[in-house]
Amino acid sequence: MYLALAIIVIVVAIVAVVVTQNLLNPKNDNTPKENPIALFDTSFGTFKVELYQDKMPQTVNNFVKLVNDGFYNGLIFHRIGQGFMIQGGGYYTNGTRKTSPYGNIPFETSDVLHVDGAISMASTGAKVGGAAEFFICDGAQTFLDGNYAAFGVVIEGIDIVRTIAAQPQDKSESETVGKPTTDIIINNIIILS
Repeated sequence: MYLALAIIVIVVAIVAVVVTQNLLNPKNDNTPKENPIALFDTSFGTFKVELYQDKMPQTVNNFVKLVNDGFYNGLIFHRIGQGFMIQGGGYYTNGTRKTSPYGNIPFETSDVLHVDGAISMASTGAKVGGAAEFFICDGAQTFLDGNYAAFGVVIEGIDIVRTIAAQPQDKSESETVGKPTTDIIINNIIILS
């Protein structure tokens, strides 16, 4: 009898402690969620990009949706410039254009800047929303701030971005910017978290 009473008292005490802890330290359901990380697997190696969901939700949601659809798999970086950027997300190796099934998104802006390694939406001009094409900065590109939608930054593997940017290119846009003379393929992109 005393043993059963002792067990009941212990169980009641444990329940009381748990309830008190939950009342004193409630879980904050408004805690910020971690930003997603995108892993780029290219023919030149891999790199990771943190996507600033907290600051650029519309742009990140569009990019993540395309990644999850497998949209970028097999496309190339079709425009590069050492000390400037690498651009991809619009062409296959045979030159065929690929467009987003979702169309353009509105231009979005925040305090995210075009720092070294920033990922940003490519578009037809300043303050114009993009669709699927993106570029990654090889060095800070401050003149783009406020005019293009930067939405994340490379957090691992910036050396791969630099290697891609330094590849020979056809100088089709300028002495320093053009289409790579060798295909640089995006094997796939996956969202890690």
